[in-house]
Amino acid sequence: MEIFTLLETLEDIIENAKAVPFTEKVIVDKNDILDLIKEIRLKLPDELKQAKWIKEERERIMAEAHKDADDIVKEAENRIISMIDEHEITRKAYDKKEEIVAQANEMHRTIVRDTNVYADELLANVEGAVKMLEETLANVEVTIKQTVETIENNRKELK
Repeated sequence: MEIFTLLETLEDIIENAKAVPFTEKVIVDKNDILDLIKEIRLKLPDELKQAKWIKEERERIMAEAHKDADDIVKEAENRIISMIDEHEITRKAYDKKEEIVAQANEMHRTIVRDTNVYADELLANVEGAVKMLEETLANVEVTIKQTVETIENNRKELK
């Protein structure tokens, strides 16, 4: 992911920055840091688009599962109608219909359950990535603010 590369670049800038003597503070180029933050912000919508795609894919899969279940039920009903001619055939048809409907319902439940699990896993992964990015950005902002304050304090001390 490009965002993580940008964040690593940001970390490298801070880690390799010139240290202020007798402190834990460093001097960094404000414009370099702000440019990286802007690039990170530009990359964020990709994760959000991915989450939207996952949601739409889940809905598509659910619609397809419902359609498949409906098709199976319709097929069972059509088979029954064609078997109505005789009593024995009719009884078998009702039995078969119930069996097919039960299978279709079970298949539908399985597809829906599996689809929900799949969609939930994808959304959890995206949510984790976005949360991690959010935390990293918060840490970066704090570091930048501290760095700017250090620079300002150092400049004040020089005057």
